[in-house]
Amino acid sequence: MTSARPHITSAVGGALAKTSAEAPIGVFDSGVGGLSVLRHIRAQLPNEHLMYFADSGHAPYGDKTEQFVVERALAVTAFLLEHGAKALVVACNTATVAAIKAVRARYPDLPVVGVEPGLKPAVAATRNGKVGVLATARTLKGEKFLQLREQISAASKTEFLLQPAVGLVDLIELGDLEAPAIGAMLERYIAPLLDQGADTLVLGCTHYPFVKAGIERVLRDHARAEVALIDTGDAVARQLVRLLEAAGLLRAPDGAAAEPTLRGYTTADIGALAPAFDKLLGLHPPVEKVKV
Repeated sequence: MTSARPHITSAVGGALAKTSAEAPIGVFDSGVGGLSVLRHIRAQLPNEHLMYFADSGHAPYGDKTEQFVVERALAVTAFLLEHGAKALVVACNTATVAAIKAVRARYPDLPVVGVEPGLKPAVAATRNGKVGVLATARTLKGEKFLQLREQISAASKTEFLLQPAVGLVDLIELGDLEAPAIGAMLERYIAPLLDQGADTLVLGCTHYPFVKAGIERVLRDHARAEVALIDTGDAVARQLVRLLEAAGLLRAPDGAAAEPTLRGYTTADIGALAPAFDKLLGLHPPVEKVKV
């Protein structure tokens, strides 16, 4: 998890200007996976206006070049700022690893929280010093991630076993979380980590918490139900709370608008994002397809 300086910013005519606590928080991911982070944000900040952006028209990010991910992250950030965002949550591990540095360079005063595979909490959870990391290929190849892994491994003597889950995001995006293909893929990727002795498994992509039940089935099938699963969504939400408090941007329960609002935006057909809100979170916000 990462954060930027908590100054009060929004975009007006391409420039940054003062905004208020009534402004919304922008959350984005390459697709619907970031809804797992949005769930934690809504739980910890129930009074906040929220915007969720699914860049599904350009997903998945995991098999794209770093430059492509940087360009998409900057474009989506600009869109959310133009729509008044007071803070940004990069609810995508791949985008955080590849592009959050560029986002901060472009908008140095914007409060930003990103997500990273939870290596530090995994070190605290492991009993035998072997941690499996399930993530996209792009995340695992990212310089930022590799540096973090080396630092934590050297300090803790923890062995991180890296497993790229190629294709898993694509299947989760289809929405059938109980599909046999997902179960087979989870078995294929998790079994080798268990065979190497991993007693802790990092869910290194925001999509993966939505197939937690399937992951737990694989663990039970291998008689490894005691393996700890690390999901950093809650920590991301806590860091967002700290940034908003520091900037004086927390929205009061009795804000100008009686009820907090939630809007969805996507670069793909709304027929993907709207059902995901319903099936994954039980919500039915307005969803709009946009060109960004």
